[in-house]
Amino acid sequence: MEAFHAQKELQAIAISSLLNVQIPGFSYLPTRRNRLKWMLEKKLRSTLMRIINSRLASRGSGYGNDLLGLMLEACTTTEQGGKQEQLSLSMDEILHECKTFFFAGYETTSILLTWTVFLLSVYPEWQERLRAEVLREMTMVLHETLRLYGPALFMQRKTVTDMVVGAITIPNDHAVVIGAPFMHRDKKVWGEDADQFNPMRFANGVARAAKVPHALLAFSIGPKACIGQNFAMLEAKSVMATVLQKFSFALSPSYVHAPADFLTLQPKFGLPVVMKLLDV
Repeated sequence: MEAFHAQKELQAIAISSLLNVQIPGFSYLPTRRNRLKWMLEKKLRSTLMRIINSRLASRGSGYGNDLLGLMLEACTTTEQGGKQEQLSLSMDEILHECKTFFFAGYETTSILLTWTVFLLSVYPEWQERLRAEVLREMTMVLHETLRLYGPALFMQRKTVTDMVVGAITIPNDHAVVIGAPFMHRDKKVWGEDADQFNPMRFANGVARAAKVPHALLAFSIGPKACIGQNFAMLEAKSVMATVLQKFSFALSPSYVHAPADFLTLQPKFGLPVVMKLLDV
């Protein structure tokens, strides 16, 4: 839990930093916020290092069957003779992957579930459809939720050579920021109902949902796609299926629709809902 809390606080600091004017060198000054950030980064690193080192120390009996254990198993190489084991990833790389697992397994998945509940509250007929056909329909609903209210608002990539995209020339070593919400609501790509909730657009899979095969950028695409996407989708399906088996839900009259950027897209005033126990 320490890692979750530390990463959550670091996220809040990052958001406040984005809203301020950036002064060169200011991030190195021992201001109150910077000292807090350094303390949290140190705490997060020490917590994760403690977990990783305990797994490495017990490698004789296996690294474990969770995500960290599987990653350590996959990146362990044994030298000739089978005596010495080495990791193909550096400790910093393993730490960063752990942070990604924490973020994918908690923050983004919880936000995906939040917006899914919102859309199912607005379109209650889909609650009934999901109870009747969980697997196929649930995947469609989650993909449509990711399209309309995907947690990740922007993706950033850096060019490694001069390149031309359409009519735009991008020099080497420049950052390219991609705004997923603009892509996901583009009527030229998704059709005239791009602003509407229509999970049926994904009936034939993600690749055929739009006029181009890679239009859904919720988890990015290519070699740098989110490593935790399958885990996040499986977790979201399991939670929603369990909730829908026992409850129906509707928006509370106090709900105010105000999606806000907190590094991830979240309801600014929360999501109050009225839940009713089903007669089962």
